[in-house]
Amino acid sequence: MATTSDIKKGLCIRYNHDIFKIIEFLHVKPGKGPAFVRTKLKSVTSGKVIDNTFSAGHKIEDVRVETRSYQYLYPEGDMYHFMNTEDYNQITLMKDSLDSPDLLKEGEVVTVIFNAEDNSPLSVEMPSHVILEVTHTEPGVKGNTATNATKPATVETGARINVPLFINEGDKIKIDTEKGAYTERIKE
Repeated sequence: MATTSDIKKGLCIRYNHDIFKIIEFLHVKPGKGPAFVRTKLKSVTSGKVIDNTFSAGHKIEDVRVETRSYQYLYPEGDMYHFMNTEDYNQITLMKDSLDSPDLLKEGEVVTVIFNAEDNSPLSVEMPSHVILEVTHTEPGVKGNTATNATKPATVETGARINVPLFINEGDKIKIDTEKGAYTERIKE
């Protein structure tokens, strides 16, 4: 058993007869009353996100997990196929268990989190940044803005990202997978 002081991003806990992954947390110590931890939990089975508040010192049941490297192979409807990079075994996961499936490029290596008790896959952790090529965007017109203006662009995986006006088709861009936002242009 863990307590609220052990809460950190990415921790998997058992709550309401389901396994949840902590995606955000905030320790709050108000002027009056006891401290508490405000959390945002994502169900690893359904993908549903809920907000929950734990009082300070509350006991939580953490789930022992293992991580393994897998290579993304291809999508098939709502199913995504992955291959273990060590023993080449393949697994199939639902789209809901991925944090940002629209940024997943074939051949990308991701970390799959497994429940250590029954060896079932819980969720997929993307790398912090991915590099994708812009396949379609409107040409940007210089001089018509006073601030950092953006325009929509479609990348090779089909995801739509807002990019600065100077990005053109064929450019490779670095994307933050957590926010799904443009970071920088990659020069070759």
